[in-house]
Amino acid sequence: MYHDDNWNDVTGDELAGFLEKINPIDGKYRTSPASTQVSWRMLPFYESVALIRVRDPNWVNKKMTVYYLTDQGNLFRLNGTSPPIHEVNSKAPIKINEDNVLDYLKFFCFFVRGDEGPFYVAEDINDPNLPQDMDATTRSVVEGTIRPASFEGMNEQGHFLCDAVVFYSNALFIANFSVQQSGMIEMLNDEPIAGDLTSKVDQPIA
Repeated sequence: MYHDDNWNDVTGDELAGFLEKINPIDGKYRTSPASTQVSWRMLPFYESVALIRVRDPNWVNKKMTVYYLTDQGNLFRLNGTSPPIHEVNSKAPIKINEDNVLDYLKFFCFFVRGDEGPFYVAEDINDPNLPQDMDATTRSVVEGTIRPASFEGMNEQGHFLCDAVVFYSNALFIANFSVQQSGMIEMLNDEPIAGDLTSKVDQPIA
């Protein structure tokens, strides 16, 4: 998620202090200043809330990445469910506009998960979060289907309407979303494009 350069590394005493607060994560993931990498970035739809990313090569699942939102020193663990996000949205509060609604949609679909993982908004075949083990057929299907998510205007209720190609489990959908000012998101409909692909998005967060 967010494979751009906007991340800032946490080091030294700040790193040690933060790890003390969260160790062990979920009661099972051990952290250590020697091996755990922590970085943070701001998010365009909040004024003062940052996203924190935690990784450690010593964890059994090498792909596991733990994320938190931090709001005025309070940590909210992003565990694949929507309540932590909605809690921050009402407290912060969230400020959605035409310029950041697609960022928020991608954020929400990545962090609020179904049984099979994220509802990943797929926009670019070179996105490192997409499966790296796609065979030639799957790759050509994905490449021929995905496109940038788009903002399609507002409806009468003042909700933002967005379209996106979603990679969920081993299938691709075109989905239409309604995003409310409060941060609530509804998938209005989804149309399967390709199913039974040989790869799925594997980005565990909990």
